Amino acid sequence: MGRSLSNSVINLGIRDQYADALKELGFEYEVLAEQEGDAALGNGGLARLSACQMDSLATMDYPAWGYGLRYQYGLFRQVILDGYQHEHPDYWLNFGNPWEIERVHVTYPVKFYGTVEDENFNGGKRKVWLPGEMVEAVAYDNPIPGHGTRNTITLRLWAAKPSDQIDMESYNTGDYINAVVNRQRAETISSVLYPDDRSYQGKELRLKQQYFFVSASLQDIIRRFKDSHSNFDDFPEKVALQLNDTHPSLAIAEVMRVLVDEEHLDWKRAWGIVCKIFSFTTHTVLPEGLEKVPVDLLESLLPRHLQIIYDINFDYIEELKKKIGLDYDRLSRMSIVEDGAVKSIRMANLAIVCSHTVNGVSRVHSELLKTRVFKDFYELWPHKFDYKTNGVTQRRWIVVSNPSLSALISKWLGTEAWIRDVDLLAGLQEQAANVDLHEEWRMVRKLNKMRLAEYIEAMSGIKVSVSAMFDVQIKRIHEYKRQLLNILGIIHRYDCIKNMEKSDRTKVVPRVCIIGGKAAPGYEIAKKIIKLCNAVAEKINNDPDVGDLLKLVFIPDYNVSVAELVIPGADLSQHISTAGHEASGTGNMKFLMNGCLLLATEDGSTVEIIEEIGEDNMFLFGAKMHEVPALRVKGPALKVPLQFASVVRMVRDGYFGFQDYFESLCDKLEGGNDFYLLGYDFQSYLEAQAAADKAFVDQEKWTRMSILSTAGSGRFSSDRTIEEYAEKTWGIEPCKCPF
Repeated sequence: MGRSLSNSVINLGIRDQYADALKELGFEYEVLAEQEGDAALGNGGLARLSACQMDSLATMDYPAWGYGLRYQYGLFRQVILDGYQHEHPDYWLNFGNPWEIERVHVTYPVKFYGTVEDENFNGGKRKVWLPGEMVEAVAYDNPIPGHGTRNTITLRLWAAKPSDQIDMESYNTGDYINAVVNRQRAETISSVLYPDDRSYQGKELRLKQQYFFVSASLQDIIRRFKDSHSNFDDFPEKVALQLNDTHPSLAIAEVMRVLVDEEHLDWKRAWGIVCKIFSFTTHTVLPEGLEKVPVDLLESLLPRHLQIIYDINFDYIEELKKKIGLDYDRLSRMSIVEDGAVKSIRMANLAIVCSHTVNGVSRVHSELLKTRVFKDFYELWPHKFDYKTNGVTQRRWIVVSNPSLSALISKWLGTEAWIRDVDLLAGLQEQAANVDLHEEWRMVRKLNKMRLAEYIEAMSGIKVSVSAMFDVQIKRIHEYKRQLLNILGIIHRYDCIKNMEKSDRTKVVPRVCIIGGKAAPGYEIAKKIIKLCNAVAEKINNDPDVGDLLKLVFIPDYNVSVAELVIPGADLSQHISTAGHEASGTGNMKFLMNGCLLLATEDGSTVEIIEEIGEDNMFLFGAKMHEVPALRVKGPALKVPLQFASVVRMVRDGYFGFQDYFESLCDKLEGGNDFYLLGYDFQSYLEAQAAADKAFVDQEKWTRMSILSTAGSGRFSSDRTIEEYAEKTWGIEPCKCPF
């Protein structure tokens, strides 16, 4: 979610009045706003996407709730020591959260473990789950105010607390220690964001978190429904549930359990209701990335849910046989239950079978779903599949984070209406050649670069020139996102400068290369990429031969607040994933809105950005998505440019130190192991960088491209995304609060 103060006062339209009131009390608004920490409730682009969607839902007056977990510790705080990443706990709730409202009266029991027994009921049998452990889910509401509307929706977060019943049993028997242990066990469920799941205990905790979140949310939804309705046949008319990736897929089994076991609906009627209320957004690109839950773990933790999933699968497979015959290979692939060395439940298959709509998050991603990830399902149910390209909110990513640009846009458009109707940004196209706009645009960009330069100096002690090109790549560290390609390109640039005659160095376009992002604690290669970045930076930044011609800065602990500073100050941003690996990407949209030029591969939503602003306003390179599989087959036979071999050799030979430590990184790039095609794309990458240098020298051309980038960003607002969900998937209409 990031910070709330700046976003809230702007959405409420009281920013200036609030600043004046603070001044009378002796406080500066900007200083106060800086004191707020980030609400660290999620990890990376997917979490920020959800935050943007909540902002759009509120602004567009849609009746909606968001649900999540109230993590005691957010994603780790990244500390860089001697160039290495160290993970420290993020105690974001240590001093409380002034934005949340604890709803002590809104609590629900959540059950785990135990056994399932048959019980006589109405002349037949019914299943009864006798849990072995129970915790309480306590609601904490975070208001999300819309912009220019009285509507405020709620993000309801659940915190796990021990059940009073279990506590009292322990205290009454004098077992104080057991009571304390039970309390700690319960609170652990909502303690840590993304627990490491390499161990059985980690897998169990993740599954516990998923079910805790699902159970509490559904109890809340069903309770509200029952407050004014008695017939569950009306449930699909009043409730639409969007599964954001596979993590909440247990909701399907949970709704079936509640309807059949607690509300006593027959199976067929309950199933009909379930299939009308769920829709599923998948962010997965590779089939091997789909979530699976081991059957033995599910049987231990949620025995009744496993039975329900087996029953769903049995009925579904029987229906499937009628449609596709006895094609056992395909039946096996499409089954919810996977038989293998470890018998597992395929959560994506469960979500697809039970959802009326399955959507990807860009057009390219949708094609991948149809032809690769869910090919069997698409051939069976083509009507289920569509796509809704992700978007970001212009209110957070221009109005809040770049107020100077926001004011400039409003001045030249003659209205602030674009803040709600972002398509109006297209009006800037008519002014893209206006020299007066160019001058003001460059001034805004310079101010933002100065702000970023001050932050870099305060954070790292490195002084950077604001006349240099600020070249940025900030995102989660991962091999497919290819921060390593960026670093190797920087090494090549450094090597070229070192080998130039001094007289030729005057022709070099100065660059400040900025990289930021966190590596997952167990992801060793990603951690080595961070160390290499810092080792290369140490060499370059202290080389007097290079001076201000090249600087490399790694920004630690990248989060929303850091992004709000970096994105407005960037001249060029890199989105260089191997084609076919990014489902959508939203960082590119944030940079685009702020007039930053993109250097990118044709992947994810970048393909649609190309359609909006044209190839001439970007720097494109690299293998196309359809070329990648054949290139991988060639493997060792692929020729790589000499420049690539040379920079890899510099790293391998210890030019930047830590020779042994970086050996495995180099091994990933040579001998046919270059899975992400860094070597193949390297020459094309260097050419794109050269084109960016050439354009930057021509400031008139660069500024025009920058203006056209902002002007073409309207399609990538989360307002458009949410409108598509509302019309095509949920069937809801705006519900305006009366003034």
